[in-house]
Amino acid sequence: MLRVTAKKADGIEIWDLEGKLAGEWVKELDRCWIERTPEPGIRLQVNLKAVGYIDEAGKQLLSRMCESGVDVTGCGCMTRAVVEQIRREAEGRGAEVPIKKILALVLFGVCILSGTTAFAASHKSIATPSCVQNFYPGSNFYSK
Repeated sequence: MLRVTAKKADGIEIWDLEGKLAGEWVKELDRCWIERTPEPGIRLQVNLKAVGYIDEAGKQLLSRMCESGVDVTGCGCMTRAVVEQIRREAEGRGAEVPIKKILALVLFGVCILSGTTAFAASHKSIATPSCVQNFYPGSNFYSK
């Protein structure tokens, strides 16, 4: 079941969705969106704060809505993740982009660390000079 509550406030038409956005309910939301008469200066916001499940067809519909300028929002970890995925797809970026960025950063970090380790290994005498070693109590520094 899907419940849509529509209200207008401050130049925004807000649709609060509750329930599951799946199966026949996706078609019903699509029908409501297509039959909606847009008013000049009024933008549409779809709020997924009480949606418990979104199937693939629901994600595709929300993505099309987002591409056409509808502001899709959500609450909760999973719903926010779905909304972010929809926004990325609407902007023409796939879900692979963040993974590629993470892998690039990891590879960069490994390169930096391996270079630092190799540098430190080749310059051990700089890390512990003999004058510092002789300064410890019990060393023969004081007896010289």
